[in-house]
Formats: sequence, structure tokens, C-alpha cells
Amino acid sequence: MGTPSMRPEMRVAPSILSADFGSLSDAVALVAPGSDWLHVDVMDGHFVPNLTIGPPVVSSLRDHTDLFFDTHLMITDPDRYLEAFRDAGSDGCTVHVEVGGTQALIDQMRDLGLRVGLAANPDTPFEALEPYLDQVDLILCMTVFPGFGGQSFIAEVMPKVHQVRRAVSDAGLSVDIEVDGGIDEHTVVEAARSGANVFVAGSAVFGRPHPLEAAGDILRAAVGSVAGDPP
Repeated sequence: MGTPSMRPEMRVAPSILSADFGSLSDAVALVAPGSDWLHVDVMDGHFVPNLTIGPPVVSSLRDHTDLFFDTHLMITDPDRYLEAFRDAGSDGCTVHVEVGGTQALIDQMRDLGLRVGLAANPDTPFEALEPYLDQVDLILCMTVFPGFGGQSFIAEVMPKVHQVRRAVSDAGLSVDIEVDGGIDEHTVVEAARSGANVFVAGSAVFGRPHPLEAAGDILRAAVGSVAGDPP
């Protein structure tokens, strides 16, 4: 990780959690022309009260797109599955600081050649993330409690996003700051101004008649909200 020379690139990462699971490859093809990341939500029914997909689905989807797979592991035992997701085609994996064993998980992801992400739930304080900021590539601040799509944005998380951005900037770290939950063309403005640069959007993209246009609207709102700000 180096020292960034300008504001980190802003990007929208459409979340397949809100896509039609009966035709995932078609849904991804709709947004691919305007996206370079795809957010893949993995839930185990234990860490969060829902079940989604596993490595076989990721592997099948990998055959249909070269998008960066931003895989969010909302699971209790990520160490058991990191290699499987890497082999299935995940480019980066994000684990939750709440599951514990964070240092070992970071080391495991590095050894596997994965881009390293660390997530925190809305009520998890900045201090839980702080020791690892210089060891990760991405910090994900959840703006809903994970488990289900379509929830409302929790604005009270924004001070934590600002803390993370200030800390990584002060340390000269190149770390993406991602937000996930209730992101649309309106809430993205506050998230971008707070310091986030990667915006996960599910229902605000795949729940709209024209997903590609919806993703573009979110990105334009984010970029426009900080236009003229110093890098």
C-alpha cells in the first residue's frame, strides 16, 4: 500500500443480493458496462439471519464476467471458506471484525493473494477497526445491520466513516472506504462527503427499471457531492 496522490477513485459496486437469482448472469450483464466492481453478499444463517450463496455460485458467475468480485463474508467462520472463494473467482474478501481472530484472517487473505477487506456493523466503534487500518485494502462501514437487502440507511454511521477516512489520510494509507446499506442517489451524497469512495447499492440498482442508469445516477451524485473539495 502506498501514499495516495489524490482522492481515491469513486465507484459503485452493484450488489447481487437484490438481483434476480434466477438469471444472475443476465442481471450482471446489465450493469457491467458502467461498473468495474460487483458486490457479492455471502450469508450463513448464523452470523446473520439469512442464507445466500456459496463458492459454486461465485464460480458459475465468474464464467460470465471479468468484473472485480468484492465478496462480503457475513459468516461466522470465514477462515474455513476463504480459499474456496478465492478459487471460485473472488478477487477480494471482506470479513467482519466482530467474528474475532482478525489478525489471522488478514494474514490468511494476504497469503491467498486476496484483496483484504474488514467490515464493521453500525454499532461497532471505530476503535475496533483502528489497529488494522495499515494492514487492509478496504474498510467496509455497514450502514444497515447486515442480513437483508432493502433496509433504510443509518446516517448515524457517518461520523465513523469520517473517522476512518481521516485516520487513513493522516497516515498516508491507500485504503478504500466502502459503505453498504440503503445507498441510493440521495444517501450517497452524505456518505461521499463523509469520506466513503465505494458505494454498494442493491435495490437502488437492481430494483429499478434501468439498472445501468440507476448505478450511473448514484455515481454521478457521489462525484458531484465532493466536486471542488481538496483531494
